[in-house]
Amino acid sequence: MRIAMVSEHASPLAAISGEDAGGQNVHVAELALALADRGHEVTVYTRRSDPWRPDTVSLGPGVRVEHVRAGPAAPVPKDDLPRHMPEFARRLRAYWRADRPTVVHAHFWMSGLASLQAAGPLDLPVLQTFHALGVVKRRHQGIADTSPVERIAVERAVARRCDLVVATSTEERRELASWGVSPDRVAVVPCGVDTERFSPDGPAAGRGSRPRILSLGRLVRRKGVETVIEALAEVPGAELVVAGGARPGRLWTEPEAVRLRMLAERLGVDDRVRFLGCVDRSDVPALLRSVDVAVNVPWYEPFGISTIEAMASGTPVVASRVGGHLDTVVPGETGLLVPPRDPERLGRAVRWLLSDDESRRAFAAASAARAQQRYSWAEVARLTEECFLRVVGGEEVSLPEPRRESEESVATAPRRGED
Repeated sequence: MRIAMVSEHASPLAAISGEDAGGQNVHVAELALALADRGHEVTVYTRRSDPWRPDTVSLGPGVRVEHVRAGPAAPVPKDDLPRHMPEFARRLRAYWRADRPTVVHAHFWMSGLASLQAAGPLDLPVLQTFHALGVVKRRHQGIADTSPVERIAVERAVARRCDLVVATSTEERRELASWGVSPDRVAVVPCGVDTERFSPDGPAAGRGSRPRILSLGRLVRRKGVETVIEALAEVPGAELVVAGGARPGRLWTEPEAVRLRMLAERLGVDDRVRFLGCVDRSDVPALLRSVDVAVNVPWYEPFGISTIEAMASGTPVVASRVGGHLDTVVPGETGLLVPPRDPERLGRAVRWLLSDDESRRAFAAASAARAQQRYSWAEVARLTEECFLRVVGGEEVSLPEPRRESEESVATAPRRGED
């Protein structure tokens, strides 16, 4: 199949370079490469935010990235991008008229809007992965939610109009059902993890003799790092490592990092809390292998990438009972689930797990096995391919033999003309 993936603000190249890579950047990059490994030809369309990059860049064998001109060739805050989506859609339509894909897979709500506008006149099937739903964000963040006012209405329209919604959790499918989206128009395909990089085997980062707890993720209030710091009072003798936020040299210019450090000082646990700042992705597996328990307790979570990265690394997890965690964590088998924003319950769960070596070892082994079986990118790509086959209708589709060529991971390609 010729697969067009659309990711308007999250370029997969950021996941490769390490520049500002969030969960969607990594998801799009890894899924595209895994689909190419299955023999498909994948093109990822993302908005040009750098005037110096070539129009077309190779991400890897079978995958290229097209930089679509829409708005200024400069970084634009995600919440300011909707006004550029009509131009983005016009350019996508020109690409696809000249080089017709078999199927379109849009990532995030703005990509879905642009993809439907571009694909409609060309009668191309469109699948949609939201990655996060605006209505859930608004429910939990209230007036702190900075999303564009039209987001919720557009998401509902995209969910109704696309051929298939590819949800990342059963919780998301339930939310979509409450909108009136028929269950037969929603498939659940989880996010994935690189089970070769994230595995129990490999070097571990250095550590001291104290039991070590890890909180890994962005430093934003909804991620629940405050709850983890508050819970540390319930776990005497343990140290908490907080990985996330700005680069170490700039961490204390970040308001949330300063707020969390002041909280640790006020609670008298600052001597047991280490703020690492942003950790290079290449260093994350070793960090995960160095800890006794990984804690991820956001208020809400569309999926929870850091949780399955910990599981794949053979690290026991304690996670909040929300979103994708309800699918990934099997309570009492691969980890523990606790209510969000409940430091007392979290502290008791972590204290128990640190005190029970046998359970911790059992959780670690079961977590790694579950991640390998259900959340490898190869498995996620297989499930996504099944979704594509559902929507191509009567069109004859050949599935070529899987490929694995030797190529540079990022190389320039000839320029493509645009309208």
